Amino acid sequence: MRYNKFVIATIVSILSLAVFSSASAKKATDLPQVTVDGLELVNQTSSGVVYAKPGATLAGYQRIKLLDAAVAFKKNWERDQRHSSSISRKRVSTKDMDEIKANLAEEFQKVFTKTLEAAGYQLTNEIADDVMIVRPAIINLDVSVPEVATTGRNYTYVLSAGEMTLYLELYDAATSALIVKAVSRKADDSYAGHFTWANPSTNRVAADRILKGWAKILVNALDESKKATTE
Repeated sequence: MRYNKFVIATIVSILSLAVFSSASAKKATDLPQVTVDGLELVNQTSSGVVYAKPGATLAGYQRIKLLDAAVAFKKNWERDQRHSSSISRKRVSTKDMDEIKANLAEEFQKVFTKTLEAAGYQLTNEIADDVMIVRPAIINLDVSVPEVATTGRNYTYVLSAGEMTLYLELYDAATSALIVKAVSRKADDSYAGHFTWANPSTNRVAADRILKGWAKILVNALDESKKATTE
């Protein structure tokens, strides 16, 4: 089957800011060419994996129904944090983890909403022919120094604020058909190899930087799809 030429470029671009970890990356031959829901493997590189519905296009979507992002920590993250915690820093609790996940989900909604609306796309809860549903999940969240209560002064210097992986599904709202599914891992590399004091502010800035990058890629994909239909 042939794909709309823009769709291929669009879906690949969704992952262009990410680098898969060696643990999750697989050779293309290890991945199924067609998923159980009928999506075909479009691209699989060190930047990620993308599946798409044959012939799909994003050109007709003017409004976005953005679902809340589910958030999950990296496996054994709590255990690793417990072992690395200093005497002056309180260990991460379940409450701390719940707050971190809730805050990141809220930040995701804010950043994507602001970026999409600034680009002229209306956010809606309606189901219609011009609506695309965006279903996001942030998985493998790894915060180098989480925000927890401390006793006294405690300075922790890191090379990166952490990393997270975006799992994204795009649906046609009118038919509930899955159009695209993609996975994108992004690690914070803003410190450019220099140790930097980690704190809640630097964590938030790093998260926003990654989220804005993902949101802009989605906007560019929608914009370019419209241009492609007029050429």
